[in-house]
Amino acid sequence: MSIALVILAAGKGTRMNSDIPKVLHPIAQAPMLQHAMAAGRALEPERSIIVAGHGAEAVRASVAGIDETAEVVLQEEQLGTAHAVDQARAALEGFSGDVVVLYGDTPFVSAATLERMIEARQRADLVVLGFEAADPGRYGRLVMEGDSLERIVEFKDASEAERALRFCNSGLMACDAGMMFELIAKVGNENASGEYYLTDLVELARREDLKVTAVSCDEAETLGVNSRAELAQADSLFQTRARAELLDLGVTLMAPETVYLAFDTIIGRDTVIEPNVVFGPGVTVESGALIRAFSHLEGCHISRGAKVGPYARLRPGAELAEDTHIGNFVEIKNAEIAEGAKVNHLSYIGDAFVGAASNIGAGTITCNYDGVMKHRTEIGARAFIGSNTMLVAPVRVGNEAMTATGAVITKNVEDGDLAIARAEQTNKPGRARKLMDMLRAKKARLQKGAK
Repeated sequence: MSIALVILAAGKGTRMNSDIPKVLHPIAQAPMLQHAMAAGRALEPERSIIVAGHGAEAVRASVAGIDETAEVVLQEEQLGTAHAVDQARAALEGFSGDVVVLYGDTPFVSAATLERMIEARQRADLVVLGFEAADPGRYGRLVMEGDSLERIVEFKDASEAERALRFCNSGLMACDAGMMFELIAKVGNENASGEYYLTDLVELARREDLKVTAVSCDEAETLGVNSRAELAQADSLFQTRARAELLDLGVTLMAPETVYLAFDTIIGRDTVIEPNVVFGPGVTVESGALIRAFSHLEGCHISRGAKVGPYARLRPGAELAEDTHIGNFVEIKNAEIAEGAKVNHLSYIGDAFVGAASNIGAGTITCNYDGVMKHRTEIGARAFIGSNTMLVAPVRVGNEAMTATGAVITKNVEDGDLAIARAEQTNKPGRARKLMDMLRAKKARLQKGAK
């Protein structure tokens, strides 16, 4: 069966108090909309339609970066959830299959739950996702008779018996595309808000003797995000789950609650993560690595046996081979560090290649930017770069070559050569005392004049 996703992402999110569209606020450093889209991809949808409204251009740009095959349609006026889904009608013209309605601000629905909704579609015409609420509050209640969903009752319209029900409506549903749009065409807005509600499809379907059922999921999957506090809660929930998964996979987190993970962090077993490590997007760490405390990683790949930090920063394009060592207060950006190489403390390696078993002394800098262009530094295998060396790119230091401490390297160094590039030291006898006397006298004159 073909699947089309319709993800509602038009809300402004007034309670977020933000110029950013609600669905673009990040959870684990990815827009919450991306989490919803990722969940839907488990169904291998033929089409993905995002219904945008407030901040539509920003939503469109974000979606293009997530899935260039997804289509964004505009809901110019926010007239309710049924009206929002109806904006996908033209985009799905001719589509034959099921529509699954998701919400961009409900990011944690699992792939397994969505698959169960599709399975339930084999037995029913319309499937609604519900959950057993610990505190039902003002949620709409799902009134069931056996496996049949009889109606959705809004809290304000519910009887005391109905309010006692704990099976609540999440808003997600699945239905044949043609049938869904036929039912939506019959939805009215005779209610206090004057809006067209998707929940009305249940009653309309029942009137036409269609079979309606509900699938249940864990309440945490239906968590909606409408405020900064709920955003923080959602991020915390993600972190808790992600950390638990890593622990189950054999990763050691020395202080799990201090490690911050991105939505796509991959870490192999027997890797040790010390406290207060932050993972940005696009990080893969292979098995048996050591990431020491207070390091910050993003867009990088770390191979087996590598040691990073403490206080290291790996930026996008950093590629560490096996058994490499990145010391404290080292920054690596768009650079490949080959097997067994060491970049010691207080160094910056950017737009570079460091050969196998080479040693980069403390305070080394690849001077890669001339104010307009970036340039590349090449360091061969088993090279030794002396502390406080400035490598002015583009430049190459050959295999088994050396640079002297404090050198400023502007020309290539051939294999096996030693490069010394620093001014000869000159000592001026007694000059320090004379200079300090002059400065103190000047200071005294200035202070006297100020009085």
